[in-house]
Amino acid sequence: MSNQTAEVDLADIDVQSNDVYVDGPPVALFNRLRTEAPVFRHEGKNPTDIDWFWAITRHADITTVSRQWQSFSAAKGVTLMRDREDMEMARMLIEMDPPEHTRVRGLVNRGFTPKAIKLLADHYIEVTKRLVDEAITESAEMGSIDFVTKVAAELPLIAIAEMLGIPIEDRAKVFEWSNRMIGMSDPDYSGGQEDATAAAAEIYVYAQSIAADRRENPQNDIISILVSAEDGDALDEHEFNVFVLLLAVAGNETTRNAISHGVIAMIEHPDQWQKLRENPELVDSAVEEICRWATPVNAFKRVAQSDITLHGQEIKEGDNVVMYYVAANHDPEVFTDPHVFDITRNPNPHLTFGGGGPHFCLGANLARLEMRALFAELANRCEHIEQTGEIKRLRSSFINGVKTLPVKLS
Repeated sequence: MSNQTAEVDLADIDVQSNDVYVDGPPVALFNRLRTEAPVFRHEGKNPTDIDWFWAITRHADITTVSRQWQSFSAAKGVTLMRDREDMEMARMLIEMDPPEHTRVRGLVNRGFTPKAIKLLADHYIEVTKRLVDEAITESAEMGSIDFVTKVAAELPLIAIAEMLGIPIEDRAKVFEWSNRMIGMSDPDYSGGQEDATAAAAEIYVYAQSIAADRRENPQNDIISILVSAEDGDALDEHEFNVFVLLLAVAGNETTRNAISHGVIAMIEHPDQWQKLRENPELVDSAVEEICRWATPVNAFKRVAQSDITLHGQEIKEGDNVVMYYVAANHDPEVFTDPHVFDITRNPNPHLTFGGGGPHFCLGANLARLEMRALFAELANRCEHIEQTGEIKRLRSSFINGVKTLPVKLS
């Protein structure tokens, strides 16, 4: 986490610029905002983003904004990017309000029911064992591996491939597409906004071809469920394509980065790693603490639907309101010693999957399942995880990402 100095004038605080996040989220600045200006009028810092917005940093306030969807709409975009002409066509589930959101989520949820997840769950332990075994072997032979590409990215990519029933060899395409979309502010990943838009279009076309095949040749996978509902209430072509686009990002980037940050946390806190190895039953609480600590999505935006006063600030209808989950997950009003990584933390009401309401993360249980399997296997197999080179983070104020994590497993 970045310890960027908080000794700046309040009006000059910047928690939006992509460059501020290169060393991790600016925790010290969020601490000041939570204390001194929990509803802060933040001037725009990125040329491609909106001119200004209200920054919300307290856990309780983000929970309120999340649940009061009638007052805070997601339908006008959830990121800080300026409105684009193609935004309406590219609207995803996370950019809908009820009742439209309710209908589409109800359909998509068929793929995330306990029964549907169980179809994949039996694979996870075996897949994880194979990934960890290969990583340990390569680490011994080469002296070091990049944990992000070798393990952290592989597990969610395989899960997505199995979930959608797409060829496992195509997971590399999903990895590239999602990197170009999410990493458009980072030259290592993307050529900018046009490249990100092109990547989204490529996913869209790919999804269209998969859906067409399943309509003709239904199989025992989620795609067939979503596009060929027996009652006729299925996702239409556009809705399905956009859902796959969302899953490629939300089901890949977020879990990948949570895993990567979890490994970094264990390296930086070896006492917690030893505690997990000695007490494997702590894996559930460890995963929750990793989710809080990592907070893979820094922030989402809403738009006020009426005039509202919050902490003395007058939020007008049409104003942009940005919820900083990374700040809420370090709120001392909710978490004792919030800047301490503690795998026994209980309770742990983090907002990594959202603050409740209609947009609570659809894939939360799937992400937890993947992370439990991986960290249980790592703790069982690896006595030491040693950092062997520079950790490179994503240049993004939106995603708290890790690009490379060189380690030796022993």
